Amino acid sequence: MEKPSVPPSLITRRSFALGTGAFTAAALLGQNARAEKPMGKKAAKKAVAGSYPFALGIASGDPTPTGVVLWTRLAPQPLAPGGGMPPQPFEVSFQVCADEAMTKILASGKAVAGPEWAHSVHVEVEGLQPDTWYWYQFKFAGETSPKGRTRTLPAASSMPDRLRFAFASCQHYEAGYYTALDHMSRENADLIVHLGDYIYEGKAHEGQVRRHNSGVCMTLDEYRARYALYKTDPMLQRAHEVAPWIVTWDDHEVAGDYAGAIPKEPAPVKEFLRRRAAAYQAYFEHMPLRRSALPWASRRFSTCS
Repeated sequence: MEKPSVPPSLITRRSFALGTGAFTAAALLGQNARAEKPMGKKAAKKAVAGSYPFALGIASGDPTPTGVVLWTRLAPQPLAPGGGMPPQPFEVSFQVCADEAMTKILASGKAVAGPEWAHSVHVEVEGLQPDTWYWYQFKFAGETSPKGRTRTLPAASSMPDRLRFAFASCQHYEAGYYTALDHMSRENADLIVHLGDYIYEGKAHEGQVRRHNSGVCMTLDEYRARYALYKTDPMLQRAHEVAPWIVTWDDHEVAGDYAGAIPKEPAPVKEFLRRRAAAYQAYFEHMPLRRSALPWASRRFSTCS
């Protein structure tokens, strides 16, 4: 098995700490989604079957002075296999506005959400003004997502008076409620940085504040379900809605204390690399990341339009 590399556009905790200082939109499409025509409106409504398709919320991230990534994942039954979606591609509408009332539409379009990427959507919007707030929303099967707010970075040649950002890490679902994220969402930050351990891969434990939804994550479906569990938290969703995020992972997105191809608990190399590849894919599927951040071994399975 070829060794997947760390997505090149991600930063590490160390590199972040050392370095702290006309519209177009490209939407990620899966190989099968391009080959297979997206399902129509009737099929979309049937797929949702009266459930809310944006149960995992929305997010924006990886901002530049002229662009940002918009994210969502269709999951009317978020903890069910495949998020409760049938294994076909569907079109999701999106729009970007200059005002919170969503009346000054600057860009709109459609992205394809395919089963090979867990019906996630990554829209790369360009042509924005530097150091500016924008608002965005998605629509699918007659349902509208929550409204998100995002912001571009200042121009490289500018010298802003201030930049307000917050950072988070190690959000163990079983250890407590996300009240810190709730507080963060009220602080009017320009940017939120997540330094890793967005999920914990371990099994459920008795006597905790909340419980994980499976044993130790090993497969792609198990990692997807774990991200879905975390993303159902309303305080985490709200923190994603109010500002763009820059994200990187630590160890628990894969396995506690792993390093490269070496797990803490001994395991055959090929077996662990399969597990790591599943974890990397699930991470990409649930984060507001660009196509350039696709795990190396997965890039040949994707196209961009």
